[in-house]
Amino acid sequence: MTTANSFKRVWMITGASRGIGAKIAAAALANGDAVVATARDASTVTQRFGDVPGLLAVALDVTNEAQSKAVAQAAIDHFGRIDVLVNNAGFGLLGAVEEASADEVRRLYETNVFGLLNITRAVLPFMRSARSGHVINLSSVGGYASGPGFGVYCSTKFAVEGLSEALHAELAPIGIKVTVVEPGYFRTEFLEGNSLVESPATIADYDSTAGEVRKIAKAVTLNQPGDPDKLATAMVTLVEAEHAPLRLPLGSDCVAAIEAKNVFVAEELATWREVSVSTDF
Repeated sequence: MTTANSFKRVWMITGASRGIGAKIAAAALANGDAVVATARDASTVTQRFGDVPGLLAVALDVTNEAQSKAVAQAAIDHFGRIDVLVNNAGFGLLGAVEEASADEVRRLYETNVFGLLNITRAVLPFMRSARSGHVINLSSVGGYASGPGFGVYCSTKFAVEGLSEALHAELAPIGIKVTVVEPGYFRTEFLEGNSLVESPATIADYDSTAGEVRKIAKAVTLNQPGDPDKLATAMVTLVEAEHAPLRLPLGSDCVAAIEAKNVFVAEELATWREVSVSTDF
């Protein structure tokens, strides 16, 4: 077992071979922390980072519950503890809700929701035993405000938000923090083929809504406003905070979307308040 005392904290990051996951791993390592970096193919992690002190590259398919438990145990065997779990593994689905096939929806939920649950359930017993830890679930601006073209993807992130709220309440009394991070559009490969599946079925009635979003996604890819290096720095700031927030929006576009939705919800609630409260006995 590698002594964990030589590192400030030990992270486990899923989907760490590229994109935001790799950026977070790099920032944690640069901060003097150890990282258990998982990917479906562990060699993609070592190819990216090389032989770095404090890095343990492990193969993990988060949809495999048994493998998730084995990886959590391997992290404990190697470092003795897991201080931070970053549930980052996931992918997107582009297309109108009706255009998405049942198989496409099922595969998305298997990774984005059930996969997150698999690794979280595998890690939490060790955090509970230590009465310490921080679970960070990567959501999205789409986990707070949904929109055309990304409805099914956003629904998985709404699920992540709901799970995170419950976990926050359940784990706070035993000293474990939970934060759901909501990135806006960051300049990563997310809108590229490896991270985003586009439903092949198209319906003409959605050309002006989901269809337009399909076009916009192609136009903005690799030109998003968010800087992923700054996101990674913000994650280190988050884990070092004494009082971590339940939600951490990242990116001015995400903040603007949240503010706009809050205004819409408040206005709609005020308009329908009389009907809403009239249903009590």
